[in-house]
Amino acid sequence: MWDQLEPTTPHVAYLTFSSFLLVYALFSQFIKDNLHISEPPLAVTFGILLGPYAFDLITPDRWGMDDGMVQELTRVIVGIQCFAVGIELPKHYFWRHWKSVLYFLGPVMFCSWVITSLFAYLIFKTGVATALIIGACLSPTDPVLAASVLAQSRFSKRVPKRLKHLLAAESACNDGVSFPFLYTGIMVLKFASAGKVIEQWFLITILWQCAFGLILGLIIGNCANKLLRFSDSRKYISQPAFVVFYLLLAILCVGVGSILGSDDFLIAFGAGVGFAHDGWFSKKTESLPFPTILDMVLNSSMFVFFGTIIPFRDFKPRDVTPNCGIWQLCLFVILVLLFRRIPIVIAIHRFIPDVRTFREALFCGHFGPMGVGALFLAMEARAELETGTGVPHKKPGKGTFPLTGREEAVFLVWPVICATVLGSTMVHGLSTLGISVYGHFLTPKEERAPLLGQQTDGLDAMVHEGGGGESEPEISGSDDDHDV
Repeated sequence: MWDQLEPTTPHVAYLTFSSFLLVYALFSQFIKDNLHISEPPLAVTFGILLGPYAFDLITPDRWGMDDGMVQELTRVIVGIQCFAVGIELPKHYFWRHWKSVLYFLGPVMFCSWVITSLFAYLIFKTGVATALIIGACLSPTDPVLAASVLAQSRFSKRVPKRLKHLLAAESACNDGVSFPFLYTGIMVLKFASAGKVIEQWFLITILWQCAFGLILGLIIGNCANKLLRFSDSRKYISQPAFVVFYLLLAILCVGVGSILGSDDFLIAFGAGVGFAHDGWFSKKTESLPFPTILDMVLNSSMFVFFGTIIPFRDFKPRDVTPNCGIWQLCLFVILVLLFRRIPIVIAIHRFIPDVRTFREALFCGHFGPMGVGALFLAMEARAELETGTGVPHKKPGKGTFPLTGREEAVFLVWPVICATVLGSTMVHGLSTLGISVYGHFLTPKEERAPLLGQQTDGLDAMVHEGGGGESEPEISGSDDDHDV
């Protein structure tokens, strides 16, 4: 009888991944509403326990999953999430709130890149180009982690919707906008001539990858909207196919971007915005839970997988990265979480229309999670430095590229990014719990609601719709939307 058992690594993975999702699904609303914990920290912890440094039940290396497969997995998941955000934003959102989004994609993101690069340069004693690459990987906020933390829960209802929309829009845009920052460091390492660096950066990165990618995405989204409307008006499409169209279009955008060598994420996001620009698709699917199901399955599975691939063995000095040890990584993560966004958002919040108080600026500055998008950008950087293409080596190895500073970048970027994503996942994933506990004990004892899950009032010192002071009518997808 025992010879019938086949506990191979993939079979164990099917069992353990699904077990986690089933258990979490059974208690998901209780965990979010009463414990104020989102799924990413739980998923990462579960993945670490299953991985090679604990119970050794799941080791992706044994499946033959190399770094190229990790790159494609993160590409697809972030692309789908960028597309999803483009659809879920209110109708004509960017026409009304372009100024707020632009501040986050401009000054905030640029300062995040510079400050993070400076910390990397000083702490890891690395070259300027390598530091710029690390800073670029960590400059965008992550749509996957943001979606998990901003998901429907009692806590999320306490945050003004304009802030949730702003953070969601930023997280979907800036993974694509980070490409010019990323390729600045890459091209400094690839080309000796400053003129060649500027030429390639402007022509390839700015015009082809970013500008063309966004325009192409908007065209794809608008065309898909018209095709779906045509098919639906003539009853050519079934309800299940109507729902799946959402996922297939997102994957198509990722495929188009990959083949053309353009910016996958800007294409996906642009397609989502173009597809949902008139609010028709949102109305048709508002009662369907498909986006929520997609988020839960993809996001939770990705963070479990991330827990199994964290390279803890590289969190120590090596010949090629002598200044990358535990204490350097811990110091770097702490400084990045404290100073990457918070100071600049607080400094310019008076100019951002949708950020109305100091407390709102502090919240938006803190809430800049780094996650799956950073992992993809790290793999993208490795691919360019190792092979000069979009495909990295299966595993980094010495002697696979000329010794022009690339070797240090290849070996340093991945452990630094993984350590920072781990720290960000835990800190931002548990932030709702910390904010709830802090607010509970600041409230006079006679006015307190029970700590676990009963707080329903808006967060203090924020302008809430329908509350006192300045108020803002909620923006919806209806045809009579108006700006305020």
